[in-house]
Amino acid sequence: MNENTLVQEFLEVLRKAPKVALFSHVSPDGDCLGSMLAIGLALEKMGKEVLFYNPNLVPSNLMFLPGSSRISQQLPDPQPETLVFVDCTDLGRVNLLTSDISKVSTILNLDHHISNQHFGHINWVDAQASAVGELALTLINLLGAEIDSDIATNLYTAIVTDSGCFQYGNTTAQTHRLTAELLDLGIDLVSIHHNIFDQKPLSQIKLLQYALNGLEIHAEGQLALMTLTLEDFQKSGAEQELSEGLVNHARSIVGVEAAVLLKEAGPLEIKAGLRSNLWLNVNEIATKFGGGGHNRAAGCTFRVPIEDAKQSIVSTIGEALRIGRNY
Repeated sequence: MNENTLVQEFLEVLRKAPKVALFSHVSPDGDCLGSMLAIGLALEKMGKEVLFYNPNLVPSNLMFLPGSSRISQQLPDPQPETLVFVDCTDLGRVNLLTSDISKVSTILNLDHHISNQHFGHINWVDAQASAVGELALTLINLLGAEIDSDIATNLYTAIVTDSGCFQYGNTTAQTHRLTAELLDLGIDLVSIHHNIFDQKPLSQIKLLQYALNGLEIHAEGQLALMTLTLEDFQKSGAEQELSEGLVNHARSIVGVEAAVLLKEAGPLEIKAGLRSNLWLNVNEIATKFGGGGHNRAAGCTFRVPIEDAKQSIVSTIGEALRIGRNY
């Protein structure tokens, strides 16, 4: 199926659906929430009944997003026949199994991860997009729904967060063209940035302090690693989602190509966030451990003690960096 046909089928299913449930991934960020909310609000303008689902609570710095209070942590029951998964590589990213999905439901999969498993009946996956927010904006335009300030605020948040304020390598001329559409609608740029980037709970700053206290440098200065234990989360008072973005402090160190944050999410459950600066493909690293993501940002989960996870990731990334240096 070529891309045009795929997109047309995606649109046709949404146009015919009287009721739609939208899903986004665990540890929600600005891209998955903003995109999901924008699509849902647009579908409501078209007369659809819409439900929003995420396994986790909305992070405090994203509660300003229009419609965020409607996101439920309870699965829709009964499930609508049309389900849209936003920014999810697979059902596991929503803590779901195939058996959790109604057999009569049509799954629409909208994503931009290169590691997407194409688990939907219709999969609109574009790994060249800086954020799934780009695809969400294109989708809404193709549906012909009016983009008001609420929808535009959600879409801008999606794009600005996943593109790293347009500084990541996935930012393209198309990213800026689409963002310009949203700016033309008169969104409150200052307020959005203030809410996303300037309102950090004290517990998050304390969590960063613990992460930096455990900072390690490996691979001749090219690998920076931070760890967070369950005790660190308890002492700081921070929830797990407040660790989002902390790895970038390690990535910004001069000479570092790869950065890793290992966080203890539970007994023998270590989540690894991987980032790189210029050339190392961390998606390939994460895939070796059953994870995935993007070339410069990926993640995976270890079911071992945190020290064992540290040894595995340091060894694997260290070898990849050594090969790259000698290539």
